[in-house]
Amino acid sequence: MKHEPTKEKSGMKNYDLIIIGNGPAGLSAAIYGRRAGMKTLIIDKNPMSGGQVLDTYEVDNYPGLPGLSGMELAGKFREHAEKLMAEFARDTVQDISDKDGIKIVTCEKETYSTENVIIATGASHRKLGVTGEEELRGAGVSYCATCDGAFFRNRTTAVVGGGDVALEDAIYLSGICDKVYLIHRRDKFRGARILQDEVESKENIEVIYDTVVNEIKGKDFVEELVLKNKRTDETSSISVDGVFMAVGILPNTKGISGLPETDEGGYIKAGEDCITSIPGIFAAGDVRTKNLRQIVTATADGANAIMSIQRRNLV
Repeated sequence: MKHEPTKEKSGMKNYDLIIIGNGPAGLSAAIYGRRAGMKTLIIDKNPMSGGQVLDTYEVDNYPGLPGLSGMELAGKFREHAEKLMAEFARDTVQDISDKDGIKIVTCEKETYSTENVIIATGASHRKLGVTGEEELRGAGVSYCATCDGAFFRNRTTAVVGGGDVALEDAIYLSGICDKVYLIHRRDKFRGARILQDEVESKENIEVIYDTVVNEIKGKDFVEELVLKNKRTDETSSISVDGVFMAVGILPNTKGISGLPETDEGGYIKAGEDCITSIPGIFAAGDVRTKNLRQIVTATADGANAIMSIQRRNLV
């Protein structure tokens, strides 16, 4: 394996490893890749590293570093990768193709070649698109109950959604919060019956059917939700300290051709070893099929992807 980028006749820079995405999974892969002696390039269109972590007001579930803001934790990840001489390119990947076993990564600005690609583009939460959502994101507006729920202990929260995730979030928060509103735009849930039964058994969960959130209000933090009943068009408001959106997650794979096989939701099919349907292409972090999407599982994926690359190169 080469350990210095080389210029091919076409002018492309060659790397041992190219990582697409500079969130926790991508940065972890870069750290492990450099420690393994791989010449590593990370490509991302965003200048700031961290992905969804940047939207977290305070990270309280990453071992050994409690109380850091998402931006601070992302900065530490990036600093570690830079210390090990990982290279970064701000660009948008458009296509991954194969030429005689070599992967050609075509971006808007440059084209690169490598034997190993790790796709770590992450996923994005669906937004409600209402007034106050972006303004109060990280200040009471959250998309991850298991990440941020502990900050609302003994307080009042709301969950928006009607699928399994919304039901699970409401159940989880009911063990932490004094009161949980579960707001759903339809008259029945889509989630599993067993979860619905558990929601109904919780005295501190109040379900509000046929209702949408029209606005999120608050000066510095979330204070109030303005609701609209879809059947009657009546508006009302409830006082809450936080609101958790559970209306879906989308993998960040749009705009890239040549991807490995995906499931019906668009997530790249890969197990804990991060191996995909295309030899030499690996998927790490929230973009792959998995049950738990957390910072710690994303960083673990980065390490596992490098281990899989090393095993592949020994064959």
